[in-house]
Amino acid sequence: MPPRKITSTAEERGGIDTGDQSADSGCRLANDPIPLAHSVTLRVLIVDDEASVRKVMAAVLAQHNVTCETAASGEEALRVLETHRMDAVISDLQMPGMSGMELLAQVKQSYPHLVFMMVTGVDDIRVGIQAMRQGADDYLVKPLQVDANIVLASLNRALHVKRLEQEVENYRHHLEEIVAEQTQQLREALRQIERSYDHTLEVLGAAIDLRDSPTAGHSRRVFLYSIEIAKVMGGLEKEMRNIAMGAWLHDIGKLAISDAILLKPGPLTDEEREIMQRHAQIGYDLVKGISFLADAAEIIFAHHERCDGSGYPRGLKTEEIPAGAKIFAVADTFDAMTSDRPYRRALPFETSREVIERGAGKLYDPQVANVFLNIRDETWEAIRSETTSMQGFGFATASDIQALSKPVNPGR
Repeated sequence: MPPRKITSTAEERGGIDTGDQSADSGCRLANDPIPLAHSVTLRVLIVDDEASVRKVMAAVLAQHNVTCETAASGEEALRVLETHRMDAVISDLQMPGMSGMELLAQVKQSYPHLVFMMVTGVDDIRVGIQAMRQGADDYLVKPLQVDANIVLASLNRALHVKRLEQEVENYRHHLEEIVAEQTQQLREALRQIERSYDHTLEVLGAAIDLRDSPTAGHSRRVFLYSIEIAKVMGGLEKEMRNIAMGAWLHDIGKLAISDAILLKPGPLTDEEREIMQRHAQIGYDLVKGISFLADAAEIIFAHHERCDGSGYPRGLKTEEIPAGAKIFAVADTFDAMTSDRPYRRALPFETSREVIERGAGKLYDPQVANVFLNIRDETWEAIRSETTSMQGFGFATASDIQALSKPVNPGR
């Protein structure tokens, strides 16, 4: 059985599809009839170097409620488009000066939503097809029988396709707006979660310092010392936040150590020292299951390891120790020596520098030690003064953790 020809309402009645649909039109296939909106006048620009062709085509289309403008050349057509709002262009292929193909390229670039139909001679059908490949919506063949049904049917098809393309484009833009809005909402939600995490860290750090009152401010100082060293070292931008969190929570395992050992004013016995050293493992076990602290947990676990393997709890050596833990080892030693303890007074900065310098390559990573030794005493003094000025305990705040752990270009 031969295929049934499907015609549109515009073809049957010789009308033009303006692309408008009534609100109750429902869902249609691309080749379903498109209802007309007779209140809308279609505007067509006819471009041909032959005045008779322009005149006859304009007259025929005018009988079907089509408003026409005419142009004798491609250059004139572009001037018309600058001053007149048009819906479609019907252009001859062969014209003096700018050809129809050149006009097509200009129109597609400047007026991409405009329907463009090419008129070509019988011997130029392949050129007409090529024009469609380059963006023309349809083509008509000369000698042109000025039959309104043929011209209007071609316009109807082209306008229908254009409308569908515009609907797809509008949907794409709308989808992009939805995605952008939802992305922004997601970012805000993540920021709120991050702030919640930071406040959790703030409370945990405060609990550590409250528990170990003789070393009040220690967590905040080593947090600030570690960040200072990491910034000057450079290349640790992606690890900065984990270093900050690991330094801030390094002693969280001490919450499980008894007061008799933790607060003992004199030296610990071997047994007591063994119990005290468990705090690294305990701290690791406490935070390793928290997703946003998983990397920081490795620093907590290794913060008492030493490059020569003499540290605890695993006896790791240089290449096995996380970078954050290497940095912390120097910061922790420096703060321990320059702070008052129940069993001795704070030592001078110079003494602590000498100890770290002697231990470089043995106890402490040589690169970290070198960076530390090249930072001026004024920097460490400023940090210590800032933490001392905080009444009672030097807590790190959520804003500290956010601001100080951001990537910063080394300046000192």
